[in-house]
Amino acid sequence: MPNLVKLLRSQRVIWTLLVLPGLWPLWPIFISQNPSVTADPFKYVLHHLGFVACIVLAVVLSFSPLRVLWPQWGVAQALNRHRRLVGVAACVYAALHLCTHLLYEGGFEIAAIPTTLLTALDKPFQLTGLIAFAILLVLAVTSPHSAITWLGGKLWKNIHRLAYVAAGLAAYHQAAARKLFPLQVVWIFGPLVILEIARLWKQRRPKPAAAAITPSGAARSG
Repeated sequence: MPNLVKLLRSQRVIWTLLVLPGLWPLWPIFISQNPSVTADPFKYVLHHLGFVACIVLAVVLSFSPLRVLWPQWGVAQALNRHRRLVGVAACVYAALHLCTHLLYEGGFEIAAIPTTLLTALDKPFQLTGLIAFAILLVLAVTSPHSAITWLGGKLWKNIHRLAYVAAGLAAYHQAAARKLFPLQVVWIFGPLVILEIARLWKQRRPKPAAAAITPSGAARSG
């Protein structure tokens, strides 16, 4: 366990864990015999990037409840050191997913992109995806420490709570678009829901009253 904590404290390790899922779709395109991959590799990459964005978002949102539930656990402490980095990575994957979608629908014609965006407004699952990305973009832009000073701690914290709204919208986006089976959406976001419920239960549970300490010799005789 100490070795695992040491690894997770390393920013290089976290960068590697964040980049590798993005490279994953490259090799199946060339060696896979699956028709769903070879018939439309661009669509395969599009869906994969959305899948990774959802996983990274669910993972980073699990860091806080893990720290609250197990405050002395070294793994939870190590992961929370990289919370902002992982959060920005979720936004980057969402941006890549959106860019791939625009290219898939409108091709490389820049003039076709506005039309593609307007068409997305007619489809609820695409609209929710755009809103989720907009939220993640705001969170990424306000992630530096300087933003806390500029916005104030309370406002900054309230803004970053919108990450949970983005997660809900992303879950609906993936399920409604049928890019994943709904059961897979449950596998991604279900553990996060369980962790959040456990955190709320622990935080709202009444704390035992501290025992009164009577100084030696201060007790009165009856």
